[in-house]
Amino acid sequence: MVALLASRRRFSDLSEQEVLALAISSEEDDARIYGDYAAMVREEFPDTAKMFDGMAAEESAHRGRLIADYERRFGPHIPLIRREHVAGFYSRRPVWLVKNLGIDRIRAEIAKMEEDSANFYLEAAKRTSDAGTRRLLGDLALQERRHEELADRLEAKNLPADAKAEEDGKARRQFVLTWVQPGLAGLMDGSVSTLAPIFATAFATENSYTTLLVGLAAAVGAGISMGFTEAAHDDGVISGRGSPLKRGLASGVMTAVGGLGHALPYLIPDFWTATVFAGIVVFVELWAIAWIQNRYMETPFFRAVIQVVVGGALVLAAGILIGGS
Repeated sequence: MVALLASRRRFSDLSEQEVLALAISSEEDDARIYGDYAAMVREEFPDTAKMFDGMAAEESAHRGRLIADYERRFGPHIPLIRREHVAGFYSRRPVWLVKNLGIDRIRAEIAKMEEDSANFYLEAAKRTSDAGTRRLLGDLALQERRHEELADRLEAKNLPADAKAEEDGKARRQFVLTWVQPGLAGLMDGSVSTLAPIFATAFATENSYTTLLVGLAAAVGAGISMGFTEAAHDDGVISGRGSPLKRGLASGVMTAVGGLGHALPYLIPDFWTATVFAGIVVFVELWAIAWIQNRYMETPFFRAVIQVVVGGALVLAAGILIGGS
């Protein structure tokens, strides 16, 4: 994780030339994504497919305008810089992860794409010293907002909802991005990654006190590491994920909680009694994580069980086998 972060550039460190190059590659990627969505839904939802085709064409037109402005200022060579090269920059969910979740989820993904793009152009416009580029980026931000409104209207037409429901949906999405997503990632990391060292120590020593110390060290250390990593890798300006302090706090605290859950039973002096309680805690933790993934992250429950419960059970088994060998 540290090596991955170190290889990325911060958005605030990009030059104007690099920001324009990033915008060009992002528009190209988005045009292809819209084309994929259009092909995916064309047979069942032809009107929606036409809208996606139009949005793909507009993204291609945006790319053309950006290239023209880039060549005006910097010449014909455009350096390759993509979203994944920039720390904290918004990412796109792979199409194959969305296609089985229904047309409503696809419309929601489209709205989020346009919101991300509009935020990017507004931030980029603030950082340019050229009047023509600043005007172009501002115009593109407005057009991306219109795309978002179009996607919202299409969703409202098929799923009527009042303004309050729309506001609640946006508030819920922000809550998920700022608190639930980093907290869940921390809980998963703290619960699963500490299983092997804690239970390896437990079965190697059969000593509650030693196991408790190792568990506390693993949980607290993992919490500090995850908290700082979450806060440092994304300032939330472009991704819209909210305050890095809040996200770092959620991730760090939940990572520590995940590790402490099956370490604290070793406060019980009797080793085997403590181990039974720790095993019960692990069972509850893993199923709770699977439920949270299904409830807030819309992960299919069976997939969440495979990812978390089965994966955690394998890590637990590895720790027991290593400690007992």
